[in-house]
Amino acid sequence: MSALVVGVPAEIKDNENRVAMQPDGVYELAHTGHTVLVQAGAGAGSRFSDAEFAQAGARIVATADEVFAGADLIVKVKEPIPAEYHRFRAGQQLFTYLHLAADRGLTEFLLDRRIDSIAYETVQTPDGRLPLLAPMSEVAGRLAVQAAAHHLESPSGGAGILIGGVPGTPAAKITIIGGGVAGTEATKIAIGMRGIVRVFDTNPTRLAYLSDIFGGRVDLVTPNRARMAAYIADSDVLIGAVLVPGAKAPKLVTRSMIASMRPGSVAVDIAIDQGGCFETSRATTHSDPTYVDEGVVHYCVANIPGAVARTSTLALTSATLPYLVTVATLGVRGAVAADPVLARGVSTLGGQLTNAPVAAAHGLPFTDPIGLLDSPTRA
Repeated sequence: MSALVVGVPAEIKDNENRVAMQPDGVYELAHTGHTVLVQAGAGAGSRFSDAEFAQAGARIVATADEVFAGADLIVKVKEPIPAEYHRFRAGQQLFTYLHLAADRGLTEFLLDRRIDSIAYETVQTPDGRLPLLAPMSEVAGRLAVQAAAHHLESPSGGAGILIGGVPGTPAAKITIIGGGVAGTEATKIAIGMRGIVRVFDTNPTRLAYLSDIFGGRVDLVTPNRARMAAYIADSDVLIGAVLVPGAKAPKLVTRSMIASMRPGSVAVDIAIDQGGCFETSRATTHSDPTYVDEGVVHYCVANIPGAVARTSTLALTSATLPYLVTVATLGVRGAVAADPVLARGVSTLGGQLTNAPVAAAHGLPFTDPIGLLDSPTRA
């Protein structure tokens, strides 16, 4: 397939200051014969100037409309929001985070507009790793504890508790649900802040791994309903770090469990992009990050890594670039056919839903993408 024109629009989600490509990535794509259109100011929130992008070989255009009109492949950080839908052409290609299991409207839009899309969060290696989700899970896990510490403070509406306490006072009890990448990173920071940390996970192998790396400094728990309820009731901080790849997050924490926590406790739902794992969760923004429900301060920001945009952009784009080069060179269909890792990430092809967990979440038909690869791309 001939080289595609790759478009990088500015992100417009609330306080989303990441950008989908750094200048090094532009240089790599330009070196392999691709044209890259970057919207003016797209990198400003991550402290990359238009001049840096231009020097790397990008063509700077003034508006998002020009990016979408000129590009075959749109590369973003966050999922398209309704204000962007009109810019997509039928048959255009998209490479970004999508989180479709929690967003039926976006799923239907991609199908109706016949967008060929790959979701970063479902690109998966044969050993089960999620290489394009992991960097942002690391950032979100670390920031979750920082956010909890801040919102435990009295001026933020919290209970006025210092996570590590001081001699003669108790440290905060922090319960983390999920021992994957985000949960592990949250645990590291919580231990570093001298909290009393408990981690729930259903996988005995993962618990054994956490036992090895944390050396007895964490209470590692196999969950059941009664045990989880007891731990949550005794928690000052609750962090939800549950992930079922591609699927909507299960509601593991009930409203009654949240209500059992002390007033002014803090609940952070890292899984909110996938619908959240607390019954009381609803998505918030960096501009208005918290609300109180059942007396508990909830922090459910749907783009947590956007708070540290430069770090997050550097981490994300370093991970995505090798895959992006493949997608830009072969197109979504060609990349899916050539690379089984990318094949696991394909969400929609030619108006067909090709992700089984998303289809199950919305009760929509699933189509195996392999059967579509011999079909011509529709423009």
